[in-house]
Amino acid sequence: MINKPLHTFHIPVMGLAYTIDSPIRVAQYGISSVVSIIDDDIIEKMKNFYNSKFNLNYQEISKKTEDYRAKRITDYLDMMDDVVTKKFDAFKEEISKSKESLQNFLSIIPQYSDMKKGLTEILNQGDFISSKIKSFLESNFSPGSIDVNIMTKVDKDNYKNQQQLPVIFNNAHSSLRGFANSKLSSSLVLSAGMNPRLYSYIEEFEDFYPDAQNSIKKKIILKVSDFRSAMVQGNFLAKKGLWVSEYRIESGLNCGGHAFATEGLLLGPILEEFKAKKEELISSAHSLMIKALEQKNKPIPLQPLDLNITVQGGVGTAEEHDFLIDNFEISSVGWGSPFLLVPEATCVDKETRKLLADSKENDYFLSNISPLGVPFNTVKGTSNEILRRQKEQRNRLGSSCPKKLLALSKEYSPEGTCTASKKYQQIKIEELESQKETLCEKEFEKKKTEITEKACLCVGLVNSAYMDNDIEIKGEKQGVVICPGPNLAYFDKEATLPEMIEHIYGSKNLLSTQNRPNMFINELKMYISHLQKEVSSLHQPTASQIKKWNAFKANILEGINFYKNLFQNTSYFSGTREKTIHLLDNYEAEVSEITIKI
Repeated sequence: MINKPLHTFHIPVMGLAYTIDSPIRVAQYGISSVVSIIDDDIIEKMKNFYNSKFNLNYQEISKKTEDYRAKRITDYLDMMDDVVTKKFDAFKEEISKSKESLQNFLSIIPQYSDMKKGLTEILNQGDFISSKIKSFLESNFSPGSIDVNIMTKVDKDNYKNQQQLPVIFNNAHSSLRGFANSKLSSSLVLSAGMNPRLYSYIEEFEDFYPDAQNSIKKKIILKVSDFRSAMVQGNFLAKKGLWVSEYRIESGLNCGGHAFATEGLLLGPILEEFKAKKEELISSAHSLMIKALEQKNKPIPLQPLDLNITVQGGVGTAEEHDFLIDNFEISSVGWGSPFLLVPEATCVDKETRKLLADSKENDYFLSNISPLGVPFNTVKGTSNEILRRQKEQRNRLGSSCPKKLLALSKEYSPEGTCTASKKYQQIKIEELESQKETLCEKEFEKKKTEITEKACLCVGLVNSAYMDNDIEIKGEKQGVVICPGPNLAYFDKEATLPEMIEHIYGSKNLLSTQNRPNMFINELKMYISHLQKEVSSLHQPTASQIKKWNAFKANILEGINFYKNLFQNTSYFSGTREKTIHLLDNYEAEVSEITIKI
């Protein structure tokens, strides 16, 4: 069995559908990617699309089918596995028979990998011997993993005939069941914090437990923003006999999609803590897991299972990529937003891809458009933003809310309402109108904007995939919502898949400027801006608020000192070291001047 991945990067989940079929596009090259499985509607449409394209035999599953959400997801994942297997076998056959194809493959794999070394040795023997290459590939090459993502907060209660269904039919629970019942041997990525009910449901499925050979068919990856969160969540699952195989650390603010800011903890110090305390994380979870497995009469690993630490969010150069791996002992680095400019890898319509290529630093911003009430990274000028503004001018507010995936507010209905919906916004505007006499015009308009700026993510985040694959879009015109990280500002054109991989590994440079700040500096700037914004909004701060933001400030200053030592003592970033340390001195002075008091 081949356990070691070929590549040192992965493609994280992006939105609801930007990576919906990425495994079909890239897994044959050994590239792992993550698919969102929360929206069964886009999943069913993509299944039918590929079913027809590859002449497969998967049947359409209607909403009248019992447990249709989970069954749709299972079918789609099984279908992807079938397609990836066929494409992978065909690719192995191609590179074992064609010297040109093999050389092209060698150009997009890590320079010092065992794969490159072994295939190069065979080529250097003189004659192109197909059987030797094929034998080597069979023993050393495997397709990229078809991993799946569930955002734990998107776990809406569901109803039938106005009666609430059991918890296992909640959206995230159904998605989990769909993955668990699939034939995939891959990983479940859980993001957006702990959902104890959902985590407990994992216990029901045998594939998540180690077998007698210490192998886990379906592994668990937790996306986390700090060590404490990892320890708490990992131990919670370990007490149920479940092992976390990977902690995927994501920058709190320098990322795509929803931004979950830490308490001023910067990415570098977070990575250093994981490096220093990895064994503590392993031993704590292992001791708890074996006790649980004993009680459940399941196979017990004598030694702790493998645990990987990976990172994503804001990486943009080969030097940053290599530094993260070497300095923090990272297993894989997530490259997300840059792949939005790679048509071979992601589902993005031409208009939106051009918008991303043309957008500059000031066009990327942290918005309040998400109905979840969490800051959301996006870019100016999306078709969704244009349509919403046009509708506002005609006094047509909110979305028809056809999918209700984010209908999580119980303020006006036990069944839940989405804050981006017409129903919710009409009620809120009426309430606001009743308070108009007590508010100044500026305050009134501010509160109105807070209500009306919410966007229908359920539709906006999947429309691009429909457009990219020429699938009919029905219902109200919503346009496209896209959620790139601000790091994409430094990439200004479409790239082929080989070009992007060569950029990651350092044999090509796709950056539009040589003046891009280091990823750690970019994140630091975002945290300083976040602190300044929050502090300026505190008109009559409480003692607890003062304590919170002073701790936030102290963590930033501690992080700046960490970076000063880091840049002074590494052989990496030598060309920008002096400039970076000068920037750190300036930011330290800026943060020190921020006062948080009554």
